Amino acid sequence: MVMTTREAVDTRQAYDLIGKGTAASVVLHYAVVKQSHDHARPTIGIDYQENGDVEAELAAIAEEILQSCVLEDVLLIRRLGHVGIGEIISLVAASSPKSEDAFVACRYGISLLKKMRTIDKREHFA
Repeated sequence: MVMTTREAVDTRQAYDLIGKGTAASVVLHYAVVKQSHDHARPTIGIDYQENGDVEAELAAIAEEILQSCVLEDVLLIRRLGHVGIGEIISLVAASSPKSEDAFVACRYGISLLKKMRTIDKREHFA
């Protein structure tokens, strides 16, 4: 399952959305906005805007992740709009009968989300 949202990611709902029927492991990774280390220009938030069919790209990423390991399910959630410091930007979740596959799938998914071409990022500084 894939989804985009302009609202804060509901972490409980995310866990409830991923299939767990045969899973021995569910791994959820939340990417969050961090404050930059540049104290002269601290980050106060990031705007993420659509630049194409975000959900289609997410679906392609989910399919690629599903093909990479032995998995029961994959869930991708991507925020759009303004995201503040400490807020969740994206979620990659994987469930699997094998815990190592769930971890590998999440790592792989994170690397793919970072390369998305259908989202433009604009950082805001204090």
